[in-house]
Amino acid sequence: MTGKNKPTNVTIDRDQRVLIIQWNDGRECRYSFAGLRAVCPCVLCQGGHSNMGKPADKLLLAKAKNDELNIDAAAAVGSYAIQFAWSDGHDSGIYSWDYLYEACL
Repeated sequence: MTGKNKPTNVTIDRDQRVLIIQWNDGRECRYSFAGLRAVCPCVLCQGGHSNMGKPADKLLLAKAKNDELNIDAAAAVGSYAIQFAWSDGHDSGIYSWDYLYEACL
């Protein structure tokens, strides 16, 4: 994908612990908080700069469990990404719209 798909609506459902994104092509994707945190694309979570830029591990995204994890805040990063402040204190991951679109299960 080359940035053509953009979100038309982003919802953080803290009760169900899911991020819901509606895309401009009509697709809807649901991402568990635990899954998103597990596939954080930041350099620290990815294990160094040489591991950056890889697609999300869809199996890890689907299987990750953490019933305590929550999103404390979310902020747009320009027009290309979203950044979360997690309840575990982590906040350096920038999730591009391309990354999230490709990670959709």
